[in-house]
Amino acid sequence: MLRRFRLLRRLKVLAIAAALTTAISPAHADWRDDIGTFRIGIVAEPGAGNTVPGLSALTRAYSMALGMKVEFLVAPDYATLIDAQAAGRVEYAIYSALAYAAASERCGCVEPLVAPTDDDGATGIRSILITRDGKVSAPQAMAAHRIAVGPAESIAGWLLPLAELASAQISFSQASPFLERAPSASAAEAMLVENKADAIFGWTPSGSGSDAAAGGTTARLTEAGLPAGSLQVIWQSGLLRYGPHAVLKNLDPEAKRRLLVFLTNLKGQTPETYGLLEPRHSGGFAAVSHRDYAVAETILREVVQPVPEPDRANDEPVR
Repeated sequence: MLRRFRLLRRLKVLAIAAALTTAISPAHADWRDDIGTFRIGIVAEPGAGNTVPGLSALTRAYSMALGMKVEFLVAPDYATLIDAQAAGRVEYAIYSALAYAAASERCGCVEPLVAPTDDDGATGIRSILITRDGKVSAPQAMAAHRIAVGPAESIAGWLLPLAELASAQISFSQASPFLERAPSASAAEAMLVENKADAIFGWTPSGSGSDAAAGGTTARLTEAGLPAGSLQVIWQSGLLRYGPHAVLKNLDPEAKRRLLVFLTNLKGQTPETYGLLEPRHSGGFAAVSHRDYAVAETILREVVQPVPEPDRANDEPVR
């Protein structure tokens, strides 16, 4: 009898505990309640102030995907955006490749979720060294020739070759006498066309599984009148992925899952919303990981300078 009484009392205690757990857990288990308002950081276009085209439509789309209130923080530059995410003021930020690498180095608190692709399958760019009529045999022979390079902020025309060739023990600097500094990628191309340079650093769109896609500097040079057969690519860099959408590492896994599903299906399901979110790369979003930005980390490690703003000109694609 005593044994039965104890068993009944124990079952009663367990039932009460279960009831309390059921009553309390929804208030604490729902990540939406913990966050309150989901905040997304984005950098405004130059001259646009704190406005972003289609911001209300984007806010609604993210809110529906997450099932919660969403607000956008429009930052004037990437430095401000990095500060905001490192401090936890935004859960999600849209970065250039170098800005993401800088944010990761700053706090170690972010992870990339997706990045855009192009219709032709390109997922980023590679820097390439192009010579004409075989004048330069290899990067090691640059010192004996005239090499056109882009402006100091150019990714493909300066920063990427400077970083990757330095790691391959091929050193040069702004003071190297064989370099011809051009004010833009177009100006560097003109130097090769006019025989004022023996080679130039340019770019090519590329996918992670292939070396090249149509377009880039080689295509621009042939459009300028150089025969395709006269051009040789004698070096190419690693793949610099297009900039990612990155979230805080400690964001709830269910929120990450919802965002990943929403973004990777956005182009197919709501192309007009995709166009508002990503107007430059029209191939849709693909999942990415931190290791996809090793080349961006190399640039930061080898080239000490502030995070550059995205190039809004037509000479190079936006990363």
